[in-house]
Amino acid sequence: MMTTEGSERQPPRFSHPAEAEFARILDFYGIPWEYEPHTFPLAWDEQGRVTEAFSPDFYLPQQGLYVELTTMQPHLVTKKNRKLRRFRELYPDVPIKLLKRRDIRGLLLKYGLEEESHVVLDNPPSGEQVKQDA
Repeated sequence: MMTTEGSERQPPRFSHPAEAEFARILDFYGIPWEYEPHTFPLAWDEQGRVTEAFSPDFYLPQQGLYVELTTMQPHLVTKKNRKLRRFRELYPDVPIKLLKRRDIRGLLLKYGLEEESHVVLDNPPSGEQVKQDA
Protein backbone atom coordinates (compact mmCIF):
# COMPACT_ATOMS: atom_id res chain seq x y z
CA MET A 1 0.00 0.00 0.00
CA MET A 2 1.26 3.47 -0.83
CA THR A 3 1.37 6.16 1.80
CA THR A 4 1.49 9.84 0.95
CA GLU A 5 5.28 9.60 1.15
CA GLY A 6 5.38 6.55 -1.15
CA SER A 7 6.62 4.21 1.58
CA GLU A 8 5.12 0.82 2.32
CA ARG A 9 3.06 -0.01 5.40
CA GLN A 10 0.70 -2.73 6.57
CA PRO A 11 -2.33 -2.93 4.25
CA PRO A 12 -5.72 -2.10 5.79
CA ARG A 13 -8.58 -4.53 6.25
CA PHE A 14 -11.02 -3.56 3.55
CA SER A 15 -14.73 -4.00 4.12
CA HIS A 16 -15.33 -5.13 0.51
CA PRO A 17 -13.16 -6.78 -2.19
CA ALA A 18 -13.90 -3.87 -4.55
CA GLU A 19 -11.96 -1.59 -2.21
CA ALA A 20 -8.94 -3.91 -2.34
CA GLU A 21 -9.07 -3.98 -6.15
CA PHE A 22 -9.37 -0.19 -6.32
CA ALA A 23 -6.34 0.11 -4.02
CA ARG A 24 -4.40 -2.29 -6.30
CA ILE A 25 -5.12 -0.07 -9.30
CA LEU A 26 -4.00 3.03 -7.39
CA ASP A 27 -0.83 1.25 -6.24
CA PHE A 28 -0.06 0.04 -9.77
CA TYR A 29 -0.12 3.64 -11.02
CA GLY A 30 1.78 4.97 -8.00
CA ILE A 31 -1.13 7.08 -6.78
CA PRO A 32 -0.84 7.67 -3.03
CA TRP A 33 -4.01 6.92 -1.08
CA GLU A 34 -5.33 6.63 2.43
CA TYR A 35 -8.11 4.28 3.52
CA GLU A 36 -10.94 5.86 5.53
CA PRO A 37 -8.64 8.47 7.09
CA HIS A 38 -11.34 10.95 8.08
CA THR A 39 -14.82 10.79 9.55
CA PHE A 40 -17.22 13.64 8.91
CA PRO A 41 -20.13 14.26 11.30
CA LEU A 42 -23.49 14.49 9.49
CA ALA A 43 -26.01 14.86 12.34
CA TRP A 44 -25.99 15.82 16.01
CA ASP A 45 -28.39 15.46 18.93
CA GLU A 46 -29.59 18.31 21.16
CA GLN A 47 -26.43 18.04 23.31
CA GLY A 48 -24.18 18.37 20.28
CA ARG A 49 -23.16 14.70 20.22
CA VAL A 50 -22.61 13.19 16.79
CA THR A 51 -25.45 10.82 15.90
CA GLU A 52 -24.49 10.12 12.29
CA ALA A 53 -21.15 10.26 10.52
CA PHE A 54 -19.60 9.38 7.17
CA SER A 55 -16.10 8.01 6.43
CA PRO A 56 -15.34 8.06 2.70
CA ASP A 57 -13.48 4.94 1.57
CA PHE A 58 -10.39 6.61 0.10
CA TYR A 59 -8.57 9.89 0.20
CA LEU A 60 -6.19 10.74 -2.65
CA PRO A 61 -3.91 13.39 -1.11
CA GLN A 62 -2.22 14.50 -4.35
CA GLN A 63 -5.61 15.18 -5.89
CA GLY A 64 -7.23 16.42 -2.66
CA LEU A 65 -10.14 14.08 -3.47
CA TYR A 66 -12.23 11.65 -1.45
CA VAL A 67 -13.58 8.58 -3.22
CA GLU A 68 -16.53 6.51 -2.04
CA LEU A 69 -17.24 3.13 -3.64
CA THR A 70 -20.61 1.44 -3.69
CA THR A 71 -21.18 -2.04 -5.05
CA MET A 72 -24.83 -2.19 -4.06
CA GLN A 73 -27.54 -2.77 -6.62
CA PRO A 74 -28.94 0.60 -7.76
CA HIS A 75 -32.24 0.14 -5.89
CA LEU A 76 -30.34 -0.31 -2.59
CA VAL A 77 -28.20 2.83 -2.83
CA THR A 78 -30.79 5.24 -1.34
CA LYS A 79 -29.19 5.49 2.13
CA LYS A 80 -25.71 6.08 0.70
CA ASN A 81 -27.03 8.75 -1.68
CA ARG A 82 -28.75 10.47 1.25
CA LYS A 83 -25.49 10.49 3.23
CA LEU A 84 -23.60 11.91 0.25
CA ARG A 85 -26.19 14.65 -0.25
CA ARG A 86 -25.89 15.58 3.44
CA PHE A 87 -22.08 15.46 3.21
CA ARG A 88 -22.14 17.86 0.25
CA GLU A 89 -24.52 20.21 2.09
CA LEU A 90 -22.30 20.37 5.17
CA TYR A 91 -18.90 20.24 3.45
CA PRO A 92 -19.37 21.90 0.03
CA ASP A 93 -15.65 22.63 -0.34
CA VAL A 94 -14.57 19.00 0.20
CA PRO A 95 -14.32 17.21 -3.16
CA ILE A 96 -15.79 13.71 -3.23
CA LYS A 97 -16.49 11.29 -6.06
CA LEU A 98 -18.92 8.39 -5.81
CA LEU A 99 -17.98 5.36 -7.89
CA LYS A 100 -21.04 3.19 -8.39
CA ARG A 101 -21.16 -0.49 -9.25
CA ARG A 102 -21.04 0.13 -13.03
CA ASP A 103 -18.11 2.57 -12.61
CA ILE A 104 -16.14 0.00 -10.60
CA ARG A 105 -16.88 -2.73 -13.14
CA GLY A 106 -15.75 -0.40 -15.93
CA LEU A 107 -12.48 0.36 -14.11
CA LEU A 108 -11.75 -3.30 -13.50
CA LEU A 109 -12.48 -4.18 -17.13
CA LYS A 110 -10.40 -1.25 -18.40
CA TYR A 111 -7.39 -2.48 -16.46
CA GLY A 112 -7.72 -6.09 -17.58
CA LEU A 113 -9.31 -7.37 -14.39
CA GLU A 114 -12.39 -9.00 -15.98
CA GLU A 115 -12.25 -12.09 -13.77
CA GLU A 116 -11.86 -9.95 -10.66
CA SER A 117 -14.87 -7.86 -11.69
CA HIS A 118 -17.08 -10.96 -11.57
CA VAL A 119 -15.68 -12.13 -8.24
CA VAL A 120 -15.76 -8.68 -6.64
CA LEU A 121 -19.12 -7.47 -7.87
CA ASP A 122 -21.14 -10.64 -8.38
CA ASN A 123 -20.19 -12.38 -5.11
CA PRO A 124 -20.53 -9.92 -2.22
CA PRO A 125 -18.65 -10.76 0.97
CA SER A 126 -20.42 -12.63 3.73
CA GLY A 127 -20.03 -9.83 6.26
CA GLU A 128 -16.42 -10.43 7.21
CA GLN A 129 -13.73 -7.97 6.26
CA VAL A 130 -11.39 -8.67 3.38
CA LYS A 131 -7.64 -8.22 3.77
CA GLN A 132 -5.74 -6.94 0.75
CA ASP A 133 -2.85 -9.10 -0.45
CA ALA A 134 0.43 -7.41 0.37
